[in-house]
Amino acid sequence: MFVKVCGLSTAESVRAAVDAGADAVGFVLTPSPRQVAPERVRELLGGAPAGLAAVGVFRHEAAADAVEVARAAGLEWVQLHGERTPEDVRTVHGAGLKVIRAVTMAAAPEAFADWGEELLLIDAAVPGSGEAWDYASVRDLGLAGRKWLLAGGLDPANVARAAAAADAWGVDVSSGVEQSRGVKDLSKIREFIEAAKGG
Repeated sequence: MFVKVCGLSTAESVRAAVDAGADAVGFVLTPSPRQVAPERVRELLGGAPAGLAAVGVFRHEAAADAVEVARAAGLEWVQLHGERTPEDVRTVHGAGLKVIRAVTMAAAPEAFADWGEELLLIDAAVPGSGEAWDYASVRDLGLAGRKWLLAGGLDPANVARAAAAADAWGVDVSSGVEQSRGVKDLSKIREFIEAAKGG
């Protein structure tokens, strides 16, 4: 199970995720309580191991602008939320970076097509609520054989069950491992990764 821990902002939280076996770490580079500056991301990744996917998260920024900020942060992955087009994916790829394209369960059917992104992230119909939802409904999207991440309302207690219900390739968490909005709980990070990976 591929595990991404998102919304990291301290060296301690990055270290906790890495030490627990996270496959990817995410940094919010768009206005949010979890936003970090590109130069801070470079600092946080100073001791990160080779092979760790480090992701910059963007909401409504133009793809070209997201690429510019991601490069300033020293990142090789861009996660795009909001209304997107296949051209956005091509723009990021054209810059030599990799793409996670985020969609919600409320999106139009064509949004779930393969646009060439490395990973598709599927969130609740109302993203950011932190509420659990009908994870099994993702099975109806016909994603067999694709690499995609389940997100929205996941926490250490429900991640294994939710991933199994959705037949997820990977999972993504942010609020589910926080002690307060934007403040990560290091023990929850470790518990989440262990639960997701079946440890």
